[in-house]
Amino acid sequence: MESGFPAAVFTLLGELPKETWCGSDLYNLEGFWYASSLLPAIMAARSNFRANDCDVFLTSSMKTGTTWLKAIIPTIMNPVGRTNDDGHDPLLKHHPNELMPSLEAQLFKENPNPDLSDMSCPRLFRTHVPYHMLPETVKNSACKIVYITRDPKDTFVSLWHFFNSLITAEGNDPWPMNEAFESFCRGVHVFGPFHDHVLGYWKESIKRPEKILFLRYEDMKKDPKEQLRKLACFLGKPLEKEEEVDRVLWRCSLERLKHLEVNQRGVDPWLGFDYKFYFRRGSVGDWKNNITDEMKEKLNRVTATKFEASGLGFGH
Repeated sequence: MESGFPAAVFTLLGELPKETWCGSDLYNLEGFWYASSLLPAIMAARSNFRANDCDVFLTSSMKTGTTWLKAIIPTIMNPVGRTNDDGHDPLLKHHPNELMPSLEAQLFKENPNPDLSDMSCPRLFRTHVPYHMLPETVKNSACKIVYITRDPKDTFVSLWHFFNSLITAEGNDPWPMNEAFESFCRGVHVFGPFHDHVLGYWKESIKRPEKILFLRYEDMKKDPKEQLRKLACFLGKPLEKEEEVDRVLWRCSLERLKHLEVNQRGVDPWLGFDYKFYFRRGSVGDWKNNITDEMKEKLNRVTATKFEASGLGFGH
């Protein structure tokens, strides 16, 4: 980590609860688990980021459909995305990660107070931090927050596949699923616990629906046109024509994104991950092909207990 970060940040790491997850150390700060490589950036962003009213934030726990939304939101905000002008489609040359930069994995990773003055409005950002870790100016300004979540069983399976792909690509042994599953159920995983993460944004979205749009991946897949219209209206960029809706959905379809050359051959310069690992199946109910009935029942029980009386739930 660069020397621009205060020494107190690194002293703090030695004082926080620590667990090993997927071969790496995670540290618990205020009830959530973070990778040591990202925690200084998370703390810097929390203290130093200044939101503009025009900003749009995509927030989520990991592997909940975020990459799809990283393509959809910039396309909605860019008038070209609604037209047949494919020659100026930024998705052809840029992975969705580039179109919505991450506070913790990009902008604040090497500099605790980066100069963002050259970013024009609307500024588009993303983050995986829980609600209480957002910068106060994000919470208190008029900027918009879009939160996407997913059935925890599919979230777990996608998370396991993603990190397993990364570690096996480096020649390491596969990550045992049983070990990963037990950690997930305990809430010990990067940016976890999953259920607490979801609840934080869910409760705030009920209080301030004009501020936070809470989306479920399953609803996006079941009725993409209706969900896309809702998202576009929330962002102040309503899609008036049916062909606009169809064009955005085509541009941002997971099948198209998966086969674009930039996503097949590129590498994330900030994290070192091959872009292709961000695209797998993207289906609803893929957990049925990966986990046992016993695992399903256990995670369902955890979910029911965590979400009890919240008004939030997922199909079994």
